Amino acid sequence: MSNLKQLAKPSPEISDFEWERTPYTVKIIIARLQHTIEQKQQDLDDARFENHWLREELDLRIDPNYQTYTPSVPEVILWAVIGFILTVAGTFVEAHSISAPWSWQSQGVTIATLGVTYQIGAVLLTGCLGGKNAAILSQIAYLSLGLLGLPLFSGGGGWQYVLEPNFGYLLGFVFGAWVCGYLAFKNLPRIDSLVLSCLAGLLVIHLTGIIYLTFLSYWQGLAEGITLLQSLNFYSFAALPGQLGVICAVALVSWIMRKIMFA
Repeated sequence: MSNLKQLAKPSPEISDFEWERTPYTVKIIIARLQHTIEQKQQDLDDARFENHWLREELDLRIDPNYQTYTPSVPEVILWAVIGFILTVAGTFVEAHSISAPWSWQSQGVTIATLGVTYQIGAVLLTGCLGGKNAAILSQIAYLSLGLLGLPLFSGGGGWQYVLEPNFGYLLGFVFGAWVCGYLAFKNLPRIDSLVLSCLAGLLVIHLTGIIYLTFLSYWQGLAEGITLLQSLNFYSFAALPGQLGVICAVALVSWIMRKIMFA
């Protein structure tokens, strides 16, 4: 009898007074019905999960475009070389945007600078098209050859470049490229997933650059008259709008090219 009294009320709308005076047999029936409903709901959830899995498997068998793609070793090497070349070229090419089509009739076609180069776009494009391994290899090669003395960076090259305030962002290319490439090939090639992959890679690049720049400012200080906040504004905050515009172009180009190459 004591166990029956401890049965929880099936609804908060039933008062304690009413529940205490409910016959024990009715309480037992209600409890069994609740248990049956919960079990049926669990069975329904399991059936929905199984149905979703079966539909995905069916899509994979019917349409190969639904499959995620894993680049082969030759493709990784090829895209690593392409990514390296694109990164070097993008370092010295300024990014531009074109005016919206609906303004062409009144204002004509105008081209405006985004205030950034295509460098980060090249890094993220390599990740979206070549995957994480090709992306990280291209950036390790770029960073290594630049530190060995080749004038690959915007300010030259050589080991002394590690003391430059923007070196942390170059170092972030390695990690950001890997993150972008990992996420880009973890999901199916869709515009939204590619944009999110690029955003994640860009976030890692800026976080690495900010951490390095902060450490450098406290370790040896920055140029005379330049504060840490000013440097962060120049290298991160002011560059973000232009880089976000580049990301939109990278995601679109990546989506089109992956549809063509991996169809």
